Amino acid sequence: MARTAIDLDEEPIAEVATALGTSTTSETVNTALREVLENRRRALAVARFRPAAGEGAPGPGQVSR
Repeated sequence: MARTAIDLDEEPIAEVATALGTSTTSETVNTALREVLENRRRALAVARFRPAAGEGAPGPGQVSR
């Protein structure tokens, strides 16, 4: 893991640490970065599948059993 010196606002770091349940600044930043990447990947996957859903695929509640 690389060491990088950056200036961080303490208040947002503390809020994010509480939200993520992390205990150190490094853990908070690394966990937040991973979550951002996971959320971005999910959003991109949804965007890729959304056009297919518009081509006659049933929406929620429209699937017959």
